[in-house]
Amino acid sequence: MRVLITGGSGFVGQALCPLLKEQGHRPMVVSRSPEPARAVLPSGTDIRRSALDFVDTPPDAIVNLAGESIAGKRWSEAQKERLVNSRVETTHELVRLCEQLSHTGHAPDVMVSASAMGYYGDQGDQEVDEDTTPHDEFAHRLCQRWEEAAQGVTEFGARLAILRIGLVLDKDGGTLKKMLPAFRLGLGGRLGHGEQFMPWVHRHDLVRMIVFLLDGDQHTGAFNGSAPHPVTNAEFTHQLAQHLKRPALMPVPSRVLEVMLGEMSRLLLTGADMLPRRLEQAGFEFTYPTLDKALDDILGSS
Repeated sequence: MRVLITGGSGFVGQALCPLLKEQGHRPMVVSRSPEPARAVLPSGTDIRRSALDFVDTPPDAIVNLAGESIAGKRWSEAQKERLVNSRVETTHELVRLCEQLSHTGHAPDVMVSASAMGYYGDQGDQEVDEDTTPHDEFAHRLCQRWEEAAQGVTEFGARLAILRIGLVLDKDGGTLKKMLPAFRLGLGGRLGHGEQFMPWVHRHDLVRMIVFLLDGDQHTGAFNGSAPHPVTNAEFTHQLAQHLKRPALMPVPSRVLEVMLGEMSRLLLTGADMLPRRLEQAGFEFTYPTLDKALDDILGSS
């Protein structure tokens, strides 16, 4: 199966492409910087600058992971617009590709399109599944527009699965890359009151979820892409410090984060007790269902 991946040279894509190749699929990656992408992707990966460049090599499936980092810069109004556009414009390009390929009878069969836990907004301590009513705030509106843009592929016969991804954990990237330096120095601690939930997922399980959704003809609609045992920020920081054998005695007050980050501080100070109900009902089995098991694998004897 030929699988076209946007964002394929990113943190998740770098794990997904080898898995697809290992299973006999052919990954094809969209990257605006093909040469650096080749350095981090499996040998022979077909890398082109635009999704529309693949018209002559029609993909059987699409995985849409592209989007500027939501935590990369302070949320000015211009940055908010960039965050939305980086997701929506790439997704619209994939819809245009499906439209063009439908005229030749070679439209993709399925698209797995990323979204994020931010779809739900701040949910306090209530359990959140795919049917939970979202809290209206910027993160929700961003994800809503992203998901709505992806719906366009269904007009051309593609099955669509939306994956609302939690905090992705693994070596050398994602959430832990930002946290580990301070925690290894014993300078880590909870953020604010620490009671906000942090839905997380091991990168290994996340890429398995994507392949699971590609393969299952019945898998449509939204799926929560996180482990079945989310934890609060206080518990996350406690377990991380334990695995590193360091104290976690340096909490960061909410007010400090609000002054430093402005509205973006909501990413750190709010959360959702997000559960992967639809994935588990569909039969997906986690390799790393608990944070303790995930950190054991990622950090080893650190």
